[in-house]
Amino acid sequence: MHDIVAGIDEAGRGPLAGPVVAAAVILDPSKPILGLADSKKLSEKKREILFEVITQQALSYGIGFASSMEIDALNILQATFLAMRRAVEQLTIQPTLALVDGNQDPGLCCTTETIVRGDGIIAAISAASILAKVTRDRWMQKLHKEFPIYDFARHKGYPTRSHREAIARFGLIREHRRSFR
Repeated sequence: MHDIVAGIDEAGRGPLAGPVVAAAVILDPSKPILGLADSKKLSEKKREILFEVITQQALSYGIGFASSMEIDALNILQATFLAMRRAVEQLTIQPTLALVDGNQDPGLCCTTETIVRGDGIIAAISAASILAKVTRDRWMQKLHKEFPIYDFARHKGYPTRSHREAIARFGLIREHRRSFR
């Protein structure tokens, strides 16, 4: 039996720029959080509110990054696994079981169970999904301030038409994933 369960998810596998961000969350069973869901199904405002609730009420949480350079060096899947391992390393309580969104084991230091679409059915994975998405979105908003011509605040690095046009016009910056061209 596993008594310390962490939910793990990531954000940012598909963009052309920025890091992939993973989060690991151990929820407090005595403090259920209402409204948890797959971060993609929540409004930005709702994600921001839940981010604060999760970070205040979780028993522990960790956030890990893999940079665009690491993505190019390793490939997006391995970089995602690296971010997940880094997120678990940030936990102040070590889990006995990790529930990971998806179908591939990232090679964690504890028993791992993968769950396809887990971010929509397991509260701890939903919480991790929200932390990862909000953290990455905030990171991209900061990048927007440094490079406003790319409009990162709007598309968060995803391959929108306007983002591709900006790349064609202004070229790549250090945060663009060269392997995604």
